[in-house]
Amino acid sequence: MIHNESMSKGGNSGDETILVGDCIARLQEVADKSVDLIFADPPYNLQLKGDLFRPDDSRVDGVDNDWDKFSDFATYDQFTRGWLTECRRVLKDDGAIWLIGSYHNVFRLGVALQDLGFWILNDVIWRKSNPMPNFRGRRFTNAHETLIWASKSETAKYCFNYDMLKASNDDIQMRSDWLFPLCGGEERLKLNGKKAHPTQKPEALLARVLQATTKQGDMVLDPFFGTGTTGAVAKRLGRKFIGIERDETYAAVARRRIEAVVPFEERLTKSPNKRDEPRIPFGWVVERGLLSPGTVLFDAQRRVTAEIQADGTLQATTLWGEHRGSIHKVGAAVQQAPACNGWLYWHFDRDGRAAQIDLLRQHLRAELT
Repeated sequence: MIHNESMSKGGNSGDETILVGDCIARLQEVADKSVDLIFADPPYNLQLKGDLFRPDDSRVDGVDNDWDKFSDFATYDQFTRGWLTECRRVLKDDGAIWLIGSYHNVFRLGVALQDLGFWILNDVIWRKSNPMPNFRGRRFTNAHETLIWASKSETAKYCFNYDMLKASNDDIQMRSDWLFPLCGGEERLKLNGKKAHPTQKPEALLARVLQATTKQGDMVLDPFFGTGTTGAVAKRLGRKFIGIERDETYAAVARRRIEAVVPFEERLTKSPNKRDEPRIPFGWVVERGLLSPGTVLFDAQRRVTAEIQADGTLQATTLWGEHRGSIHKVGAAVQQAPACNGWLYWHFDRDGRAAQIDLLRQHLRAELT
């Protein structure tokens, strides 16, 4: 059920909340440090000087709404810093924020973020597979928008589901250029035969953002809710949300849209992250008898060897010296490398075949969980 009341600073009014009104005023009603992630799609401040027409003289249905009009850059900057200041207050210390914008406003957003103490992690390019042409032929076709991903501080332990992203990308690291089409077809919401909102974002874009940087049950805030794309995706993925929207017409469309969303089963929306798994020291492997002192470990090519000591350290000899220490330290030393993940480098003999010692770590983790 969608709650339409305000949130008091003392607590949460529900898993699904839509607040109607000025974003800064309604943000002031949200509790301090109660939000895990913010996704903000603020006005672009396009500074349009008149209508835009296609070569056939038909008018382009662009963004000419009053909410996108500001008297000058100073007024826009003041507005931006106002709502970002409130966002910083409601964001948890280990929370993060996403902003999306065009060339008209994204650089001003980035300056405001840094001035307020946020720490920029990435800029991500949303490359549109079907961009609107440049009808006047005086500039390049504007085929992308920019997203800025930032943590609340340089030391924040923000959520990043790296392993899920890599697995979903055919085991290749996810890049910072994303290809999605503009919102269209059945997904594009209509009112009286026209677009319900001129800048509705595709759900696929929000799905990647939320799956990449939130966990099940996290609270997501969107201070420019529009027709509720963030809320719809959040509900489907098992996240909670707060949406703030100044226009009741947009808010009504969002309510109807989100009420119709059927959440995925909980088991389908978990995003395992190796960084969240319990830490297993190699000494536990020896203590549990999974490998005995004196066992010889080797690299994948069986060219380098090291002997397990009774205290769980390794001993290795190379042309450049004797090396003793952790699986990681000795792994780095025998390769003359600055660092090494010993769990993946060292192997043991298992029924005549080489197996990574990481298998033993996974065995112990399975017991813990």
